[in-house]
Amino acid sequence: MSEQELHTLISTAIAAAERAYIPYSHYPVGAALRATDGQVFTGCNIENASYPATICAERTALVKAVSEGVREFECIVVATRNAGSPCGICRQMMYEFAPEMRLLIVDFDGNVRWDGALQELLPLGFGPGSL
Repeated sequence: MSEQELHTLISTAIAAAERAYIPYSHYPVGAALRATDGQVFTGCNIENASYPATICAERTALVKAVSEGVREFECIVVATRNAGSPCGICRQMMYEFAPEMRLLIVDFDGNVRWDGALQELLPLGFGPGSL
């Protein structure tokens, strides 16, 4: 992926956060997930009064992609105001499809706070090969 494509992916994740439905936490999160074929799927967090029904931005993007038949991913950018890290559930769901996927965590100014492989955030992860 070129630097320009990466910059666009970061901007896309930040823009996705603007669509977050966050009446409870007031903590917007955006994600931009790039498939190996170049398609990009966005997601934002969507809260619910029944808190367990809330879905994170990363899972929103992943579910959109998988529901469209895409299952191979190369990069995801997660954007929050303070470069918050993906939760454990998101890490696990992404690990199912792409443990070696590049993950960038950025703030809303586009500053990259972390850049590495998903498997670094979920050491000894449990995936399909574990069954």
